[in-house]
Amino acid sequence: MHDLLSGAGRLLEGAVDVRRRIHSNPELGLDLPATQQLVLEELDAIGLRGRTGVRCSSVVAQLEGPSNGPSTLLRADMDALEMPEDTGLPYASKVEGRMHACGHDAHVAMLLGAARLLVEHRDRLPGRVVFMFQPGEEGHDGARTMLDEGLLEDHGPFDQAFALHISSLLPSGWLACRPGPMLASADEFHITVTGRGGHASMPHDAVDPLPAACEIVTALQSMVTRRVPAFDPAVVTVSTIHGGTATNVIPERVVLGGTIRAVSDRSRDLVLAAAAEVASHIAAAHHCEASFDLEPHSYPVTVNDDAMAARVMSVAGALVGSERAVVMPSPVMGAEDWSYVLRRTPGAMAFLGAAPPGIAQPAPNHSNRFVIDEEAMSVGIAMYAAMALSSPRASASPRASTSPGASTSPGASTSPGASTSPGASTSPRASA
Repeated sequence: MHDLLSGAGRLLEGAVDVRRRIHSNPELGLDLPATQQLVLEELDAIGLRGRTGVRCSSVVAQLEGPSNGPSTLLRADMDALEMPEDTGLPYASKVEGRMHACGHDAHVAMLLGAARLLVEHRDRLPGRVVFMFQPGEEGHDGARTMLDEGLLEDHGPFDQAFALHISSLLPSGWLACRPGPMLASADEFHITVTGRGGHASMPHDAVDPLPAACEIVTALQSMVTRRVPAFDPAVVTVSTIHGGTATNVIPERVVLGGTIRAVSDRSRDLVLAAAAEVASHIAAAHHCEASFDLEPHSYPVTVNDDAMAARVMSVAGALVGSERAVVMPSPVMGAEDWSYVLRRTPGAMAFLGAAPPGIAQPAPNHSNRFVIDEEAMSVGIAMYAAMALSSPRASASPRASTSPGASTSPGASTSPGASTSPGASTSPRASA
């Protein structure tokens, strides 16, 4: 572990440069041509051949060790957010209305650093490692797209899958994980309440959808507290209300929008059904109609495999010390499309703390003022590499071929808490 940390420290300057180049040129969704090209060039520089996706700007590369052993999937997401940046950094976004405010630029830089580190330690690699550079995490189903394009069929099966997510609210260099639910599901909904428009001075001649819509908002909150078990929580937030054009006009319809989060499939299904029921019945009581519609891009609960979470904590403790490797007391209500991978292969996600020094209240992920301590990236590089070098099963039969560099199989292209001190709560806040 000391060798990995020292090696990661040696690679930190290059990783910071990569991160800043990506940060200054943020790209959105599934189409990230510049980021994809940068990843391909960096992989090529260390002798790894990257394969690109068809429906998205993904990159997959593979490194084989000298013996047959476990197969490890390591993932970094690459996309930015559609939001302004107000950090004032010299390498701030050059694209108006786009920002890497969730740390994906650091994820890419750390995984590239880990690939370089693993090439250096290839003789110690107990099996093979696949590097997954994924676009479209921020609500665009990037992980599911890569799975649909054959990630597991072409490169799996995997004995373990691991992802890191950086957090500006955890102490720099700390690692946090937990077994079971790690992040919530995410479902975006819209409720359209339809009545009959008319003159605002004569509401009796109209059917006003606004009072019905307002009642639906408050009733959804009561529904959560009355219908959802307290120890299997869910969150329903109505974050947009659109209706009306003038003060003297009763509109025909009002549209509510929001998000539903849950940490189990049971609560998720319960809330989705109950929300639709509440909207329909309250609208009917006001002589209106209501439709409840879900957006197609929704993420299931991110559930860490128990054995994998234990392995993550063991490796993290050996890497940074047990006092900086902490078990999260509860899930985070943010969401991740890494959840799709974890539903098909044993794996886990961990948070890497990167609270910037000298800032009492760091801006959280998804803030326009989000900054990180780049020194923490050396821990991330080492942690990625350490997970690949830690064996979930014993096997050491020699490979038929031990040529250095990348090894990619032929086939189809492949393409979701406060700052803590020791002893305090260690749950980072929502990430997606």
